[in-house]
Formats: sequence, C-alpha cells, structure tokens
Amino acid sequence: GGLILFAIFSLVMDVFKIGYYSSFYSCLSAIKIIYPIVQAIFVVVQTYFLWVSAKDCIHVHLNVTRCGLMLTLTTNLAVWMSAVTDESVHKAHSKLKKNMTEELFRWLLKVRMRSSSIEECNCNSQICQIFKNGYFWLYPFNIEYSLFASAMVYVMWKNVGRFIDHHSHHIQRLKFRLFRRTFFVGIMLGLIILVSGLGVLILYEVQVNSNSESSKKSQALTMYYIFNIVCLSLMSLVCIGGSVIYRFDKRDMDRHKNPTRTLDVALLMGAALGQYAISYYSIVAIVASTPRDTISALNLTYALLMIAQHTFQNIFIIEGLHRQPP
Repeated sequence: GGLILFAIFSLVMDVFKIGYYSSFYSCLSAIKIIYPIVQAIFVVVQTYFLWVSAKDCIHVHLNVTRCGLMLTLTTNLAVWMSAVTDESVHKAHSKLKKNMTEELFRWLLKVRMRSSSIEECNCNSQICQIFKNGYFWLYPFNIEYSLFASAMVYVMWKNVGRFIDHHSHHIQRLKFRLFRRTFFVGIMLGLIILVSGLGVLILYEVQVNSNSESSKKSQALTMYYIFNIVCLSLMSLVCIGGSVIYRFDKRDMDRHKNPTRTLDVALLMGAALGQYAISYYSIVAIVASTPRDTISALNLTYALLMIAQHTFQNIFIIEGLHRQPP
C-alpha cells in the first residue's frame, strides 16, 4: 500500500516533468522528455511486479532470479541518486537566482547550456511555472519510492531459495482489538508523530522559503528543531527500553554464522554512517561559529541526539536479529 502511494505521486511527478520540458522542447535534448516517460513506465511495471510477486519464494533458476532482482535494486538506487542530484541542482539554481542579477544568471545559464537561444528556454508562462513547481515539490515522493522499492526487492532477493521449517516456527496471528485487550500504543503514537511531522515540515518549508520576516523564519526553525528533539528523545528512550527488555528475555542468542544477517548488519551500519557524518559536521560548524544563539543550541542538541538515537536504534535492531525464535 505504501509503495503504491509513493508510486502514484512519482507518476504525477513524471507527468509534471514531461509538461515542463515540453514547454521549451525546441532548445532541449529529446532525452530530457524521453527520460520521465521511461521512468513512468518503469514505476508502473515495477509496482505491478512487486504487488504480484512480493510473497513469492523462487526455487528454480536461482542465479537468474537473483541477478534480475539485484539489477532491479541497482536501477532503483541509480534513480534515487538521479532524483537527489536533480533536486540539489534545482535548489542551487533557485538560491543562485535569488543572490545575483538577472543578467548574470542568464549569462551563466548560457555558458552551462552552450546554447545561443537562451531566451527560448525561459519558463515564463503560467502553466510552465506550475509544472516546474509541481515536479519540484514531488521529488521527495519519488526519492522515497526508490528507497521503498529497493528495500522490498532486497527482501525478495534474500528470500530466493529459502526454505521454511513449519514445525520449528510458531506463527502468531495478531488480533486487532482496539478497545478490549490492547490499545496498540505504538501504532497510535507512530501515526500521531507521522501526521504531526508532516504538518511541521509543511509549515517549516512555507515559512523558510517565503519572503516573510526573519523573526517568523526563526520561529519556524525553533519549532522544527524542538519537534525533532522531542521525537529523537522518545525514539532513544524506546530503543533503550527495548534493549533492557531483551536482557530479561529468556530466548537464546543465535551465534551461528548467517551471511544474510551479516549483510543486514553491514547495510544497517553503512546507512548510519551518512547520518553520523552529517551530525559530526554540524557539531563542528556550530562549535566553530559565532555568535551562539538559541537556534545554534537547538541545532547542537539535535545533532547530538541524532547520533545517540542511531546508536541505540542500531544496538536494538542488531540484538533483535540475533535472537532465536520463540
């Protein structure tokens, strides 16, 4: 369901990109218009494939199946990197245009595009601006779709050729009893934080990117950091609590060699290195900068909590991966 939701927004983004590039196709390469069309076809085919085959466990043509899934996984990662790069370039151009004169910006574009007909590539019409702003705001959904699909394909790749011993595993079926025996505190709290996070993100983007007063931008930054500090604190406490519960769990630790689990742990730690690096550079920049105001203090707290939360979360997940089944 989540994959389909992100796929729909990705398709809408591709439609906006096609409309935007079609507005001045005369001075652009045809590949600019072909790429979003091919990407839309890839999103539709892959979403249908994952929807139909996500629960399949292949026991024939293992090497071919693994090769195909790994090719799909690397394609998703390539699409993800392309989307991140495009979004970064778009933001850089937006900031560049704000900080320099119109003539200098046109000259730079002319040099970059190596085209003498720079006037034809200007997006001056209203419909062109709608397409441009539309696909820019939909980039995060396309990025999340690529990561979502990569995770699902990776799980399918791990399950190729796997056999399940039905006698040794006890399957527990969860019964949804909202107002009788359990309240599903985790699900409800997660939904509340998700909705609140979306609201805070929208408010933050609107206030920071608008031409409002600096005081309102400071308020938006303060709200953004306080919300994230509260969420990271809750997540850290929950991960610590989970690790403490593991200490009282009577299940044995699985110390046997498991290549799949080793790969999971390596990917988990590798993914955390990026966030560790961002937090480290943020701490160095805050400590070295002057003056130190409330925003700097909140930013420093946020960076430290980000390191702590990722550390506690990784410990909790790795301990859970080494637990024997009930």
